[in-house]
Amino acid sequence: MEVTCTRCHQTVLAENCYCPACGLPQLLYADDGAAGQNNPPERWDEAVRDASSVDWKPALRAALLVAIPAGVLSSDASPTGRMGIFWMTAAAACAVVLYLRSEGSAWITLGAGARIGLVTGLLAGWLSFGVSSLMLFVQRFVFHQSSQIDAGWKAYVEASQQLAAQMGFADSAQMQFQRSWMLTPEGHAGFETFGLIFNTGFLLGFAVIGGALGARMLARARRPQV
Repeated sequence: MEVTCTRCHQTVLAENCYCPACGLPQLLYADDGAAGQNNPPERWDEAVRDASSVDWKPALRAALLVAIPAGVLSSDASPTGRMGIFWMTAAAACAVVLYLRSEGSAWITLGAGARIGLVTGLLAGWLSFGVSSLMLFVQRFVFHQSSQIDAGWKAYVEASQQLAAQMGFADSAQMQFQRSWMLTPEGHAGFETFGLIFNTGFLLGFAVIGGALGARMLARARRPQV
């Protein structure tokens, strides 16, 4: 006998406890002839039934616990900032593990794991943004490295113009205007801010993936045997 999943409508064998496509728990039914005393029908407890929901108070504690180190390690102030993708993915997966341990649950769905990963990524991403911005401020106004920063930015703009020249765009009025604007303090600050925001959003996406992967791995490891 085959049935369909109520979430994704994929075919599920009658004896399967989980949908093979989306992992949704399936209720098992048995008639009076098949479900005797020696073979009772499968019953799901409340923890399994609520696997798609998240108790946000312990979830936020777990997310905050791992988001702080992940945000610092992913920032430009850290020598490991280039590994931000790894830190965010690992932090989100760890947040899911810590949440499940605090709740005593066996597993959660991919969607619930992704939501915990999203919250972890928001906390860690904005912390990374704040630490990176603070580092730039300290370098420019505390350590008085503005000349080195501006020289590096000018070299970057010139390299971009050379690349545009090779593509035949450097002589256009728009490119000349863009170059002049990028060399202004406002242009430099705007590009730096946009870069930090883009990087934060990029890391956020990997945090969502990490949360979903953490939930998926735990679901596979802790499914009951049938």
